[in-house]
Amino acid sequence: MDLNNPAARARIEAFLHDAAGADKVRITRLERMSGGAVQENWTLDAEVTGGAWSGAQRWVLRTDAAARVEASLKRSEEFQVLQVAHAAGLSAPRPLWSCSDRAVTGREFFVMQRLPGVASGHRVTRDASLVPERARLARELAVNLARLHAIKPPQPKLSFLRTLLARDNIVLYRSYLDRIPEPRPVLEWGLRWCEVNAPVQEETTFIHRDYRTGNYLVDNGRLAGVLDWEFAAFGNPLEDVGWIFAKCWRFAGRHLPAGGIAEAADFLTPYQRESGRTVTAEALVYWQVMAHVRWAMIALQQAQRHLSGSEPSLELALTGRIVAELEYEIVALTRAEIHDN
Repeated sequence: MDLNNPAARARIEAFLHDAAGADKVRITRLERMSGGAVQENWTLDAEVTGGAWSGAQRWVLRTDAAARVEASLKRSEEFQVLQVAHAAGLSAPRPLWSCSDRAVTGREFFVMQRLPGVASGHRVTRDASLVPERARLARELAVNLARLHAIKPPQPKLSFLRTLLARDNIVLYRSYLDRIPEPRPVLEWGLRWCEVNAPVQEETTFIHRDYRTGNYLVDNGRLAGVLDWEFAAFGNPLEDVGWIFAKCWRFAGRHLPAGGIAEAADFLTPYQRESGRTVTAEALVYWQVMAHVRWAMIALQQAQRHLSGSEPSLELALTGRIVAELEYEIVALTRAEIHDN
């Protein structure tokens, strides 16, 4: 949906006028931002007259994509997740206002603070000038994640969140796989391996579930904020650790296991110190296998958005083409068991 037509802009201005308690709001810039394959993010600059927000403002309007990924939260739910994260002092954009009135834009949306910095995973892992001190950035990410994992259920404001521990994920991903028309034997193998090797006991905390390079902003070499909270849940905190370590999220830094930006110890040592939990080598491999299985499922769902005709997109079509690479990594991570069998 084009939010830039005069009627849509006028409706958004009216919403902002009421939400900000302003005398007048005039949108000076409204542009679709790059990235955001699951949701749409729009740069929203406005001149506000009167009220607490008087002056030039730099915001982001975040709304649903044309076709929704099944695992994604609603925008009203993601807004509440951001409220909890921001109140806890986590590095995240400040959520401002949420709108469930579809008469405004045709979809739910919310408005949040626009933080400075670069998020592109390819740039962050390739351009040394963006991250001159890689170990420091890894430490900031690790400490922030440990603080995120200090939030534990129950959380009254997050009662809508699912609890997804290892075996819950396996059941969920198997249900996704059963709906895919073509056979995916490597993904079946990966799921079975995760089932056989699932942890006997699991801790449950608040987890981001997309905590990785490409989903955080780097400004002057420092962590400016973590983005894209639409997959948040309660679950095993090591799922987030495995996710940022997964090779599929290292971009140009394939040789650097901690998000393509640093060595493993640069992340694990501060994370373990801040969180008080131990990340064993076995657990790290387990959650990396789970990460590649999960990303393969999402990639297949993204491709289906294109193939179904609901959202023709070269980016979505190409996302579906990475599944073979993810399957290769699943085999590589579990090859000892394959040889034993």
